[in-house]
Amino acid sequence: MNTILFLNLGGGEIIIVLLVILLFFGSKKIPELARGLGRGMREFKDATSGVQREIEESMKEVKKPAKPAPKKVDDKSVSQ
Repeated sequence: MNTILFLNLGGGEIIIVLLVILLFFGSKKIPELARGLGRGMREFKDATSGVQREIEESMKEVKKPAKPAPKKVDDKSVSQ
């Protein structure tokens, strides 16, 4: 059996889990926990998008061809 345990939960089991969470934390604490979880998920998403953006920018810099240095012109060769 290579299935994840949580994928086999039915509606009744989910309700029981939610009731147990309600008993442990109480009705006043659950919104605070949900807010904290939401903030954590948002920070994680922002961090992953920031890393992805940095990788994309560095790949763009690598793909750009290097510009050749301008040739130095001697004053003597120009006047002749």
